Amino acid sequence: NCLPMFHSFGLTGGTLLPILSGIRTFLYPNPLHIKIVPELVYATNASILFGTDTFLSGYARVANPYDFYGVRYIFAGAEKVKDSTRKIYMDRFGVRILEGYGATETSPAIAVNSPMHQKEGTVGRPLSGMTLRLDPVTGVEDGGRLLVKGPNVMLGYYKEDLPGVLQPPAEGWHDTGDIVAIDGDGYIKILGRAKRFAKIAGEMVSLAVGEQIAEAVYPEFLHAVVCFPDPRKGEQLVLVTTAHAAQRADLVAYAGANGMTPLAVPARILVVDKIPLLGTGKVDYTAVKALALANSEEGEK
Repeated sequence: NCLPMFHSFGLTGGTLLPILSGIRTFLYPNPLHIKIVPELVYATNASILFGTDTFLSGYARVANPYDFYGVRYIFAGAEKVKDSTRKIYMDRFGVRILEGYGATETSPAIAVNSPMHQKEGTVGRPLSGMTLRLDPVTGVEDGGRLLVKGPNVMLGYYKEDLPGVLQPPAEGWHDTGDIVAIDGDGYIKILGRAKRFAKIAGEMVSLAVGEQIAEAVYPEFLHAVVCFPDPRKGEQLVLVTTAHAAQRADLVAYAGANGMTPLAVPARILVVDKIPLLGTGKVDYTAVKALALANSEEGEK
């Protein structure tokens, strides 16, 4: 486990779970050392690896095929696992990535794929004892806003408006803030964060879909999509990417060939040398949006 202790996934799944289960565990303090981590996986003969998509894709780019020879299971969370990441681990290392989903407020798991029960493109089925509820979201027909209840849900928040007073979730339901779909077998598919949807020409569009298009066309690079007000369509999407050859025409062509809404294709592209990341490996969307805004204002001068 090289995930940071300040992240609930790194603390519980990567540290407390193996310790309490009696599994010998090797901890490494910095997941950003992408050249060192694969070497340590090999040296420790690790059979289980915890990570996020950003870190795992980085390891795959520099690892030797034999570095993960002893790895049987890779569990990934905190952010969506890209298809390109799944493919390289299966093709090059022969290991299937098992994706899970959760939140700090749920200690920190909600659902997970397992070696016996897994479906690609989903985050698995809910943990035993959890109850799920989907609230309707205007403009989203094949899913809803996910609320969860169960023994692993937090007791509540301490908020600034009432210092020292524990404020529990309403009727025990924690609002995840995620828009999801649940299939007939109970597998959960994340459609996006509620706050990461844009209203374009009257339609609700997931910013994550715009990122998926960019990832499919330019799989070796990092991408982030943010939105800004648009006087004609309500909002517009902007792709911030490290792919210096990125062209909107390529994104339009891919979306059309794969039956994806053209509204999800970013209207503008900003090429950068580096995408801002948080310490957990997730994209720092606040910094990305500030970067895109600064570039836009500079272009208007």
